[in-house]
Amino acid sequence: MTTYVLVPGAGGAPWVWSRVVPLLEQAGERAVAVDLPGDDESVDLEGYVRLVQDAVLAARPDRVVLVGQSFGGFSTVAAACRVPVDALVLLNAMIPAPGESGTAWWKAVGQREARREAEVAAGRDPDAGFDPFAVFLHDAPADVVREAAAHEREQSDAAFSAPWPESGWPDVPTTVLVADDDRLFPPTWQARVARERLDLEARIVPGGHLNALTRPRELTEALLTVR
Repeated sequence: MTTYVLVPGAGGAPWVWSRVVPLLEQAGERAVAVDLPGDDESVDLEGYVRLVQDAVLAARPDRVVLVGQSFGGFSTVAAACRVPVDALVLLNAMIPAPGESGTAWWKAVGQREARREAEVAAGRDPDAGFDPFAVFLHDAPADVVREAAAHEREQSDAAFSAPWPESGWPDVPTTVLVADDDRLFPPTWQARVARERLDLEARIVPGGHLNALTRPRELTEALLTVR
């Protein structure tokens, strides 16, 4: 049996995986959504990594697929450097470099410029104010939109400003999944970052940045093929 350890992005709410967990279980696998205390300034990136490590170790002796979404890429990759996992999946993820903080990552990979270009190409106003519903939930069904406010969390500076603590990439089979309608991390740009940082070709999956909520069935099908 495989246990999927699912790590959320900024804010750390496990709710982001609430539609994927039952689908993985229906397929006969186990799934654990890690709760990262994103709004707690007393917990830094090392604290996140320890929580992910604990979830991985608790899943043994199952085969473990470790999945990190968005900022969850920072904690999942570090955890995979420290405890054994069978596969690593990065979903619309921030791919870290040694010593790089979450705060520094955006400029280092050119996210702002890439997003602006994508907004212009899509016919949207690149100078419009940041609307989280338009960026994160533009493809969400009504039930997800209704639930979203109850699960919103801030992201602490303590974790986001901490340097990524590892010196290199773990020796683990890695899959990069990129959503084809991600408005925060444009898909062609995500794929380029994966090639430049990991020399990996991304796999395209449907949906936006939070496609675990908005296209859970298609995402689950992709996760079940990871080996």
